[in-house]
Amino acid sequence: MSGKPRNKERLDHIIEAIDNIFEFTEGKSFEAYKNDKILRFAVIKNLEIVGEAAYLLTQDFRAKHDSIEWNEMIGMRHILVHGYYQIKDEIIWATIETELKPLREKIASLLIEK
Repeated sequence: MSGKPRNKERLDHIIEAIDNIFEFTEGKSFEAYKNDKILRFAVIKNLEIVGEAAYLLTQDFRAKHDSIEWNEMIGMRHILVHGYYQIKDEIIWATIETELKPLREKIASLLIEK
């Protein structure tokens, strides 16, 4: 078995998780999302992956790229995992609609730099 993933692999994990969310929610409305338990769990799991991968990036890497909202991603992951009872469908859906595309673009630009 190989060692722990490096920063590049963690960024790849973030991109993959975001792409999964877009694939799962393509053509879906908020009502469809809210009424589909499996879809909600799939989206939440992938948002957890985004936050966990961000958390596991080296602190130096995160500091060097401080225009990316690492702490917000990590904070959301903590809420999804530890504050599961606080999850609001409206916040998850708003994140999908407004935050993930710009985040994906920022992460993709970091991968191009490498």
